Amino acid sequence: MSKVLIVEDEIAISDLIKIELESKGYKCDVANDGEIGADYIEKNNYDLLLLDIMLPNVDGYELLEYNKQTKQIPTIFITAKSQTKDKIKGLNEGADDYIIKPFEMGELIARIEAVLRRYNKVNETKKIGNIEINISARTVKKSGREVLLTPKEFDLLVLLVENKNFALYRETIFEKVWGTELEFETRTLDLHIQRLRKKLDLKDKIVTVYKIGYMLKI
Repeated sequence: MSKVLIVEDEIAISDLIKIELESKGYKCDVANDGEIGADYIEKNNYDLLLLDIMLPNVDGYELLEYNKQTKQIPTIFITAKSQTKDKIKGLNEGADDYIIKPFEMGELIARIEAVLRRYNKVNETKKIGNIEINISARTVKKSGREVLLTPKEFDLLVLLVENKNFALYRETIFEKVWGTELEFETRTLDLHIQRLRKKLDLKDKIVTVYKIGYMLKI
């Protein structure tokens, strides 16, 4: 599980990022000023640093320099400083990426995953209760015992886990897992959902959302 430190003085933004990342399986800490952020860096190990530039007490550039001299955590600047010269400065100072506010959460997630892949820090294991999913090995264990899934069942499970507590349209699921549009009146998806529920005892967790599709409710 990748661990992320969010250093952002706008509490509404830091809370939103934390909620979104934790829904994707990340573990997050939040600091709302640069000095506290430095304390977190000193005392903990992180896979990624999300860093605002304009911070109280210690600004983002100073904190990035402190990070470079100590832990060297991969860093993405998230800032309202939108001029090209600011972006160039941030990247030249050593940031791995630079995102300008306001931003789409989907773009932030994609950029985070790209930086983590660059440093071989991508989440390889996802956990839901007593279920453990190894993404690279494509294996699933329940209470420590392996459960055999078909390739499509595995892909469907990962999609549901990555979007837990969000209702997914049937059409979206079919396109993501089968790579094609949903066929009229097909029961393929329903059968795969039934098999996942049975194999992993998720009858009460994978719920049907009326007129939409399915959701993994945690």
